[in-house]
Amino acid sequence: MANWFSRASRRIEVPRLRSRSEDIVTTKVDLVEFTPPLTEFLGRAAYVQLTLFENLSRAISAAPTTAAKAAIGRAAELSIAKHRALADEIVRAGGSVAEAMEPYTAEVDQFERWTHGADWFETLMTCYLCAGFLDDFFVRLAAGLPADAAKRITDIYQSTSAEDILAQQLQQAIDANPRLASRLAMWGRRLVGDTMLVARSALTFTENHQSDEARVEPVFTELIAAHTRRMDGLGLTA
Repeated sequence: MANWFSRASRRIEVPRLRSRSEDIVTTKVDLVEFTPPLTEFLGRAAYVQLTLFENLSRAISAAPTTAAKAAIGRAAELSIAKHRALADEIVRAGGSVAEAMEPYTAEVDQFERWTHGADWFETLMTCYLCAGFLDDFFVRLAAGLPADAAKRITDIYQSTSAEDILAQQLQQAIDANPRLASRLAMWGRRLVGDTMLVARSALTFTENHQSDEARVEPVFTELIAAHTRRMDGLGLTA
């Protein structure tokens, strides 16, 4: 597996983010041939989800109003429920949750440091955009798992989401202070590259790396298109 988390590897070329005025036409592709073994998939996915929960927990304490604290608290509950469901799948597969997650802690912790955010608004943007991107990615990657596990894992991701709660909090913040929009738009554009790195690190590549890259590029084009739609929904330029 390639080490996407070396300093040099951060200089990846991110496809240009499209504006809402552009048509996004892509052919539906999948990541079946790049899916890692079940326990590896679950260990990484579970630790990513635990890190997203930690970010939301920090966002609760920094929230500017009681209403915001309560809303982010609900989002954190949904996030930890997703982590626990993934952890249950590790146990179902005969693994230890801590042991399954351990190989991925350094990489994911580095990702968290890169995307931490300078204040509550940027942290919330990270929670919203990174979680959405990675949820979409892991659903696509799960297609290559054994059919019964793939269905359960897909259901975990598609039935448990705090996306609407986070989008509402961000929209309220932007409406209250329109000057936030340009800064959050810039932050959102930065997040996509780092989030692609943590997603790519989950792929199992063959020795023909150039050919592999050509096959996965359309998937990331679709994931970036969804990222763009999330930003568009907040009135931000991706």
